[in-house]
Amino acid sequence: MSKTTGTLSAGRPSAKASSAATLASLADKAATVRVNFDLERDAHTKLKVYAAKQGKTVKDLLKAYVDSLPEA
Repeated sequence: MSKTTGTLSAGRPSAKASSAATLASLADKAATVRVNFDLERDAHTKLKVYAAKQGKTVKDLLKAYVDSLPEA
């Protein structure tokens, strides 16, 4: 027979364990910022098609480009 503790709690049983792991993983990451800019529709399509042919995302391509820039 199972033993009962007398207290009940709501929520997912794994919530406590996963929140600690999430907080720990956030401590190792550098701060990020969101970058937004406008492109003409044709330029956006060209970029998306190029990324798809390379098997990458637009984010991957732009991040690689920024990483390749010389230090300021």
